[in-house]
Amino acid sequence: MKITKLSTFRVAPRWMFLKVETDEGIAGWGEPVVEGKSLSTEAAVHEFAPYLVGQDPMRINDLWQVMYRGGFYRGGPTLMSAIAGIDQALWDIKGKALGVPVYQLLGGLVRDKMKVYSWVGGDRPSDVIRDIKRLHERGFDTFKMNGSVEMGLLDNSAKVDAAIARIAEIREAFGNTIEFGIDFHGRIGSAMAKTMLRELEPHRPLFVEEPVLAEQDEQYARLAQHTSIPLAAGERMYSRFEFKRVFEAGGLAIVQPDPSHAGGISECLKIASMAEAYDVALAPHCPLGPVALAACLHLDFVSHNAVLQEQSIGIHYNQGVEPLDYVLNPEDFVIQDGYMLPFTKPGLGVVMNEDHIREAAKHAPDWRNPLWRHEDGSVAEW
Repeated sequence: MKITKLSTFRVAPRWMFLKVETDEGIAGWGEPVVEGKSLSTEAAVHEFAPYLVGQDPMRINDLWQVMYRGGFYRGGPTLMSAIAGIDQALWDIKGKALGVPVYQLLGGLVRDKMKVYSWVGGDRPSDVIRDIKRLHERGFDTFKMNGSVEMGLLDNSAKVDAAIARIAEIREAFGNTIEFGIDFHGRIGSAMAKTMLRELEPHRPLFVEEPVLAEQDEQYARLAQHTSIPLAAGERMYSRFEFKRVFEAGGLAIVQPDPSHAGGISECLKIASMAEAYDVALAPHCPLGPVALAACLHLDFVSHNAVLQEQSIGIHYNQGVEPLDYVLNPEDFVIQDGYMLPFTKPGLGVVMNEDHIREAAKHAPDWRNPLWRHEDGSVAEW
């Protein structure tokens, strides 16, 4: 079997699908994208094409190394996301060629179902009680929300009090019938993070995500010494070579690599195994589409330390479009009582609606991250 063609499709709301075709009629799908930088990622995918066309898609390990090591410059969000989507597609091809789901190729199931959680609120969340109640009635008992608006390196007590009051209201309304993680989104510097973590402790959030930016990862261990709340991070880390420093330094209880950003299934499986060796839980990042979610779930179903799976059905970014709009087998993505079951179809288990994808790609929006500014006019972290 030989790879013959790579085709990319940018679609709403902010995703990109990749189709890798072969001379035996088997095609695989991936989801390579950097949200807000889809054109750059698309260019990177096609720059890899000369290294892939004519090659055997079954040699996933070799092709991964060619893409990673074949260029003098490596790593970072754009290149690793391009590799990630290609890697996903290659696993999809291999599973389809052999007639088994990808998790079977990775050693088989370690669990029968996977716990998923739902986002509530938006970028500047206010009333999340209603959203939690609605989803709780549908069987969800685990949620995640943004923890604050923009916050300066040294900010006022009113912002802290407002953020904490909202969390207190959630606990008062639902008690311990639900669990929730709080995403700081890297919006808070280390000094303010200490304050926020201290004030959050009585409300016992399940975890706090990205308490500081990934480029301040030396702070994870320091912050962990000041709180009993589990700290999570990893969506803006792109290879095992970045994660190894964090594991060695300590501080994280949960790592969140993204199989559409951190080198695909192949690389994230290695990161998951490294995490297990350091007694760190795995909760893959996934605010993206159906292929990305499927890749995450195959990783979850073979990783003993996987504890939670993010999924983007109903997330605030999905303006008029949902992940299952692009698939022909939505029944395989059913969430029952907060869990998803293993896929049974070969490969990634996703049957893409290619006609709809091609049509949607004709009108793809050029999504951009919001640009936030502090009151004094300086740029704030979104």
